[in-house]
Amino acid sequence: MPTESGSCATARQAKQKRKSHSLSIRRTNSSEQERSGLQREMLEGQDSKLPTSVRNTLLDLFGQIEREFENLYIENLELRREIDTLNERLAAEGQTIDGAELSKGQLKTKASHSTSQLSQKLKTTYKASTSKIVSSFKTTTSRAICQLVKEYIGHRDGIWDVSVAKTQPVVLGTASADHTALLWSIETGKCLVKYVGHAGSVNSIKFHPAEQVGLTASGDQTAHIWRYMVQLPTPQPTADCNQMSGEDEVEFSDKDEAEGDGDGSSDCPTIRAPLTTLKSHQGVVIAADWLVGGKQAVTASWDRTANLYDVETSELVHSLTGHDQELTHCCTHPTQRLVVTSSRDTTFRLWDFRDPSIHSVNVFQGHTDTVTSAVFTVGDNVVSGSDDRTVKVWDLKNMRSPIATIRTDSAVNRINVCVGQRIIALPHDNRQVRLFDMSGVRLARLPRSNRQGHRRMVCCSAWSEDHPICNLFTCGFDRQAIGWNINIPALLQEK
Repeated sequence: MPTESGSCATARQAKQKRKSHSLSIRRTNSSEQERSGLQREMLEGQDSKLPTSVRNTLLDLFGQIEREFENLYIENLELRREIDTLNERLAAEGQTIDGAELSKGQLKTKASHSTSQLSQKLKTTYKASTSKIVSSFKTTTSRAICQLVKEYIGHRDGIWDVSVAKTQPVVLGTASADHTALLWSIETGKCLVKYVGHAGSVNSIKFHPAEQVGLTASGDQTAHIWRYMVQLPTPQPTADCNQMSGEDEVEFSDKDEAEGDGDGSSDCPTIRAPLTTLKSHQGVVIAADWLVGGKQAVTASWDRTANLYDVETSELVHSLTGHDQELTHCCTHPTQRLVVTSSRDTTFRLWDFRDPSIHSVNVFQGHTDTVTSAVFTVGDNVVSGSDDRTVKVWDLKNMRSPIATIRTDSAVNRINVCVGQRIIALPHDNRQVRLFDMSGVRLARLPRSNRQGHRRMVCCSAWSEDHPICNLFTCGFDRQAIGWNINIPALLQEK
């Protein structure tokens, strides 16, 4: 996460420690330790340019992978034995049924029906077990459905947030730890405007619902409101980014990343001062959003409070207190005066401002780690994501338990929901981006190979349902944002 000074070194180390901790699976079995030691001894005699610590880490990881595959292989063998045993039992039972009660044709029909039912049940069980291995190797069709269209490169540090303008002209906004917010042409990937008014990391960016106005939250303990004027350049032919090699995932070194960096923002117009500064927090402002109508804005801070401001006067209207730890995100309802805030205290809260005389609050508990974001969807649903590697769908009328739970293999960062199609985009610490429906069914994974996709932690996602070229955007700590074209009809049909 960003720091007050704008430096991301501490946050990056914390993320890396958390990921290393989640990957480490300690085994106490003596035979496994002996085998690992034997592997190390064998490799020590081989020539290698890798440092010893790196080689040892790789050996540990490969050992864990091998053990997982062994367990799955044993499970599959046991299922195979069960299938053979039950088939033999069925055959034996078919032979013992006497023809006095059933004709030969009836016996054949009954045995065939029983065998068919049991066979289908066993196939389903076996398929569910083997899918853990098979899904890692089979060719996925999602590559044709989820296509990388454009990369937006110009920031000098990780990008925390991405957003799409709600008014014409439609532009892309990114908020970065390099103290800047950039506006981009979606079609050409050209930087149109650079905002440099903050003295700390820019942690979020949101566009006004009706005007060319941006709202940014920063580590300098403030939120800024600033106006921009953009003129879209002429679109250029887009290179085909989909003629890539397979799903092989190749790591990029820091040197490769530095060589690929471009400064696409060096020659674009710069905005240096805000129209309005919202300042009442005593800590990092991690997120901000507009209330419906755009006359008020809400901010979330590491000082454990959220503040509601009048935009025209920049006066504090309400201070929303109650969270026990730092806030991580805030989101507003698109059509009602509702706000949801998430926190490191493992909860998120719903604040209701529909009655001007009083505001109510409801607390949602269900995660076991930091709630990284909570967002509204259509109707009365909220979707929350957490560092506990789960995403939960909630009904606002029933706070006791979620109506759907998605379990993943990595911490979940700022999620976003395609409201029209009810599709959730999940950005992960492990560089993956996955798509799920509201019932928790996985629809696709965005391609991530040696030539496309994010090379570092993916921080945020944002849908643009009406844009003809890109309808999903992601950003990450590899300093780039990516525009994707998701063939939603084909995606839902494949489901």
